[in-house]
Amino acid sequence: PSLALANAVRETLRMGDLIESMLGSMLAVLRGTQTAVTQEVRRLNDDVEALYSAIKLYLAQMPREDLGEHDNRRWAEIIELTINLELASGLIERMLRKIQQQKTSHRRSFSEVGLEELADLQVQLQSNLRLGLSVFLSGDEESARQLLREKRRFRAQERRLAHAHVSRLRQKVVQSIETSSLHLELIADMKRLNSLFCSSAYVVLETSDTGALSSEGQPERSL
Repeated sequence: PSLALANAVRETLRMGDLIESMLGSMLAVLRGTQTAVTQEVRRLNDDVEALYSAIKLYLAQMPREDLGEHDNRRWAEIIELTINLELASGLIERMLRKIQQQKTSHRRSFSEVGLEELADLQVQLQSNLRLGLSVFLSGDEESARQLLREKRRFRAQERRLAHAHVSRLRQKVVQSIETSSLHLELIADMKRLNSLFCSSAYVVLETSDTGALSSEGQPERSL
């Protein structure tokens, strides 16, 4: 069973690599260097969904009653992360479609400040995705604590940027007004992505024997 679970872990990390590529496409679309949501992005999402289905089927064929406590816990961790990554992949594709529709149908672009704000959040998302995958692989408690700190930092940044956007609306910045709804939607979507990427921290700290999660103040797992 341990070898089979290791194979499932490897394929789960492949899902993470594909999603990181999708996040890179998001930055390209935001900056206008990619004029369409390409077939490549759709292919990446299809590949993520195919991996998710394969991993789920693979694990379903393992009788959980035959697994020891550690392997049983690892089985559940893999299932949880693959679900979160599959959700993230679909969300990223929908975000890219929304951005492209705004650019092509309405011929509107984000303000320079708004674009940089979204790009900064995207960079943080990629970093937290990588850290989340590392925590999933290693089970390291200190890295898990760091991931929770990064989650809180992202949330504080997301709130600050949402407030800054509303402030630009009050100042009647034309580009901000034209793209306001999409801008706030994307910030909310990125917040949800960040929660999905950081979920592995809770798994590690909740299963530790050191009360590590309690020392972090029992943070919310909500999206």
